Amino acid sequence: MTYGSSQLHGISMTASVGIVFLAALVTAIATGLGALPFLFIKQMSRRWLGVSNGIAAGLMLGASHALIAEGSAIHASWTVAGLVIGALLVAVSSCLLQVRSDLHVGELRGAGASKAALIVAVMTLHSMAEGIGVGVSFGGDEKLATFVTGAIAIHNIPEGLAISLVLIPQGVRVWKSAAWSIFSSMPQPLFAVPAFMFVAAFEPVLPFGLGFAAGAMIWVAVGELLSDAFKDAPHSNVATSVVLGLVAMMTFQILVKS
Repeated sequence: MTYGSSQLHGISMTASVGIVFLAALVTAIATGLGALPFLFIKQMSRRWLGVSNGIAAGLMLGASHALIAEGSAIHASWTVAGLVIGALLVAVSSCLLQVRSDLHVGELRGAGASKAALIVAVMTLHSMAEGIGVGVSFGGDEKLATFVTGAIAIHNIPEGLAISLVLIPQGVRVWKSAAWSIFSSMPQPLFAVPAFMFVAAFEPVLPFGLGFAAGAMIWVAVGELLSDAFKDAPHSNVATSVVLGLVAMMTFQILVKS
């Protein structure tokens, strides 16, 4: 995933607001495709639940690495600031959600609902940064905008898989998991339009947003997903699944950039 920051200067407003919105909407809908593999997986044991959480953690850590790299290439200090604040905000949110015994997300109640809400919330925050990236890219040339939109759409599929790996083993239906995945990416079209219309104002915010999203995802991956994974599966299995998820996401990103 790349936003081509070095090419974002020399702005041209050749695209229309409608085109920008539709392009970002496509990237959001692509997130729902991550739930499709579960149409063929009907049941999961506790061990596989732990492994799935490990894979989801690996995918999120891989995505976080890409966000930090992109943000640092634009402005390292703002990226680090966003990283710290994002992690702290999610840590506080997690504590607040844990005391909400009446919380429910679809069929989930209590602790399961709290974790699901946190995952969806973090991925939604992450989507804000991606939406800004889409909008800013459309302020450049057409080839850049096409590449960024396509890259983010493809990148969103394993992110939708990460959400589904958390929700579906806890009893959420496949179509609802896909809907939650798409919902988590709806900030992309909502933020892409103002970012496109006011590129000069949004471009400096991008590295902070990327760092913020990365910090939030790292905290969830370590504090929630890995914590639960080690309860359900042997440590060696969890470690292997994390590495596989991380390698898969990073390989995916390399292929998208090549």
